[in-house]
Amino acid sequence: MTPDEIRTAFVEDLTSVAPDIDPDTLEDDAHLQDDLGLDSMDFLNLVSALHKRFDLPIPEADYPALATTAKAVRYLQKATAG
Repeated sequence: MTPDEIRTAFVEDLTSVAPDIDPDTLEDDAHLQDDLGLDSMDFLNLVSALHKRFDLPIPEADYPALATTAKAVRYLQKATAG
């Protein structure tokens, strides 16, 4: 997948767990919890959705790599490339 395709998929999963987030104004460096207000349950639901969509395990130690859209795209690109 290209980075744009991964970003689109990530934003779809993000807005499915946090429908109040506007994908058109989402900044790639906005912190999901600190800036966008996701609580821990929303974040876990996002991780679960990403796990299902990309069919890959996401260990808790990797959660910081999903803290922003930009970081998540990089992480998912690396994880799906291998």
